[in-house]
Amino acid sequence: MTMLGSLVQSVLICSATWILWKALRQLIVKSPLDNLPGPPAKSFWRGNIPQLYDRHGWDFYKDITQNYGPIVRLRGLLGGNILYIFDPLALHTIIVKEQDIFEEAAFFIKSNLRMLGPGLLSTLGDHHRKQRKLLNPVFSIAHMRHLTPVFYKITHKLESAIAARLQNGPQEIDILKWMGRTALELIGQGGLGYSFDPLVEDASDPMGDAIKTLLPTVAKLPIYRRIFPYVCDYGTPALRRMFMEWLPDARVQDLVKAVNTIDAKCWDIFRARKAALEAGDESVAHQVAEGKDILSVLIKANTNAVEGDKLPDHEVVAQMSTLVFAAMDTTSNALSKTLNLLAEHPEAQEKLRQELVEASQDGDIPYDDLVHLPYLDAVCRETLRIFPPAQIVFRETRKDTILPLSEPIRGIDGTIIHEVPVPKGTVIKIGMQGSNWNKALWGEDALEWKPERWLVPLPAAIEDAKIPGVYSHLMTFLGGGRSCIGFKFSQIEMKAVLALLLPVFTFELPKAPIYWNIAGVAYPTMSREATKPQMLLKVGLVQDKKSV
Repeated sequence: MTMLGSLVQSVLICSATWILWKALRQLIVKSPLDNLPGPPAKSFWRGNIPQLYDRHGWDFYKDITQNYGPIVRLRGLLGGNILYIFDPLALHTIIVKEQDIFEEAAFFIKSNLRMLGPGLLSTLGDHHRKQRKLLNPVFSIAHMRHLTPVFYKITHKLESAIAARLQNGPQEIDILKWMGRTALELIGQGGLGYSFDPLVEDASDPMGDAIKTLLPTVAKLPIYRRIFPYVCDYGTPALRRMFMEWLPDARVQDLVKAVNTIDAKCWDIFRARKAALEAGDESVAHQVAEGKDILSVLIKANTNAVEGDKLPDHEVVAQMSTLVFAAMDTTSNALSKTLNLLAEHPEAQEKLRQELVEASQDGDIPYDDLVHLPYLDAVCRETLRIFPPAQIVFRETRKDTILPLSEPIRGIDGTIIHEVPVPKGTVIKIGMQGSNWNKALWGEDALEWKPERWLVPLPAAIEDAKIPGVYSHLMTFLGGGRSCIGFKFSQIEMKAVLALLLPVFTFELPKAPIYWNIAGVAYPTMSREATKPQMLLKVGLVQDKKSV
């Protein structure tokens, strides 16, 4: 038997043994979590997993967030427990106070490590904190201020590209595609100092194409991501790579090809940038972001760091691929959702347009004015409240612990529960929607999109709850040591794009309905059955509307 055959046989035996042990354990051992309220499972084998991952499962999430309280027991594979939690004190314990106990799930960390390298999405504990210590200043407001002109330059190209397609009047345009191309170019120039897409005309870039296919390909491989931690503990790196390349699955091969392309290009960009900076090459100042891109700033910060804080080159490169992976679909889909909502609420669209027209009378809106425009800020906050783009976030307990609750809940047997014992190995789903949609905090209109709620003082309950989110009492960007490090970058992207598009274009709903699908990053399609990510809006010129 070949070494590869032995590896496959070992993996199958270990996996079968683990499944059998897991099933028997769930049948024999009672858990203190069984007394928590929750919806019935669809089956013993898959529990509520199909509902959690159902792309049309919005009603399921509304049910568990509105009808079962702030800590909900769900069933996982083979009857295992999954806790859906949005109690503020429990969330603070999970993501801030005891984050080393409630860590990212093993499948998430290990699969990210193989795809992206040892970046922020692939490291834990002290290693993660060391990386974040170096990266936090790179994402400071000062650096975001320098990048705002870059964002405007890119968005002006988008403006020209869309306008060119409206010469014969309003058209239905795939806004998702254009937001995706724009987000890729924004993170390309602002993050790596590299241009992927000219925007005005169509062009292909191998790395850009690989990045666009990466997340959709990963989304097709949920089972592989679950078993990957067990596979990657066997054999040498070379043997594991051979195993991946041997698998007769086109989806896996597409993923391997995309990962290899991104890794090779990131190394090319990194080596060229580092060499130029070390040589004091003045040409760096003439790069697309004039040396203000995140990569250039990171390389300089790493060079100047004390020896114990420096990152090796391969970890800097891993931050590059991680940044592009994390930033592209989240921002583009959040922008698409914002324009979708503005099309549904034409009065809000017009109100925002008037604010932006007035603010841009002297040209592009300066950074300090852009971030303080009240209605633009309200629209962005409300969209990110009602629609957190990356909604499927899990944690896994590393040891037995106890979760405190902000307020007691009633168990299935009628007892009052003040705290919840959580056994080692319990899967936790961070209740982003539950927290952002909590009527006890946000009011009875919590499920409605109402930007005006941000123009008046928020309910006292919000302030008192001390929600541990890093952004505006929301869980959208998480909180604690694993919060989204690039949330300021994302905010400026969104505001710069909206600031340039709304004064020029009108957005109306298309003839066909738009369906938003739950996924690692929620995405739209133009029918319930469609699988192709797409969002058409009827786009016109503001000047044409005024002349009517």
